[in-house]
Amino acid sequence: MAASNEMTINLVVLGKTQTGKSAAGNSLLGNSDFESRVSPSSVTTCCSLGRSGRILGLIRRNGCESALCVRVLDTPSYPHTALSKEQVRDRVRAALAHHFGEEGLHLALLVLRADLPLCPDESDDTVQLIQELLGPTWKDFTAVLLTHADKAEEAGYSEETYLHSASSTLLSLLSSVQHKYIFLDNHNSIIKEERNTVLTKLLNFIRKNNYQVLLKHSKE
Repeated sequence: MAASNEMTINLVVLGKTQTGKSAAGNSLLGNSDFESRVSPSSVTTCCSLGRSGRILGLIRRNGCESALCVRVLDTPSYPHTALSKEQVRDRVRAALAHHFGEEGLHLALLVLRADLPLCPDESDDTVQLIQELLGPTWKDFTAVLLTHADKAEEAGYSEETYLHSASSTLLSLLSSVQHKYIFLDNHNSIIKEERNTVLTKLLNFIRKNNYQVLLKHSKE
């Protein structure tokens, strides 16, 4: 994990078109590495890796403050308006091996919209893709990122009332990944404090998983 005074976490964002996947990646990185805009078709067609700067104040190791570096792999959505499922799967699989083959993947973030109900067919498609990419232990390495949480809040839902009213499909999904979920506003740039809160939750998920990584292998 880089130098002793620095820790790197490797993340991949996966989800449907217009869920705010690329925007969520930018929020986690604290920059605008990924193109994100409203569009009638899928915006992202290729995988790309973004890196944050050194983030201080979130980690202490051996009594000393350590810097955190976040790496996020942005991916084409599935279903996609121009790519088949096989094309999306193959591109993501190749990118995971290329970028995280040596250090491994800490978490896959399944991006869903908090302001839209999750129906069974929608969940099945994306979850099946994650299973194919990550294998049988996918649940241990997957968290749900609920974007557009600000719109749900504007509609009068707190986190508690939202989950109380959520579809059985969403609740079942959250249960399957051991309730690893995070609500994220979809403003153009979230404030530093909110970003740090989200990163702290991700670090807690990774810590509870004993810092294990997935897909680690030597590059050919």
